[in-house]
Amino acid sequence: MEVLKVAAKSNPNSVAGALANTIREQGGAELQAIGAGALNQAIKAIIIARGYVAPSGIDLVCIPAFTDIDINGEERTAIKLIVQSK
Repeated sequence: MEVLKVAAKSNPNSVAGALANTIREQGGAELQAIGAGALNQAIKAIIIARGYVAPSGIDLVCIPAFTDIDINGEERTAIKLIVQSK
């Protein structure tokens, strides 16, 4: 499953386009976000992507979870949003 990393400064429309394409090609993707701003952008991207894939008859399911990731040798807790077609 492809991992898309989302930052607080990410453009939700760009993330949504990448997410929609990945869902069409692979059936799902994982968004990773660290912090409230990044999580906000990730959620907006999922909402926008749902609008992109809905005309094709695809509905989305989002499964939130915590994950530990390594950034510059430091372990951080991130939120991963697993997005799959229903």
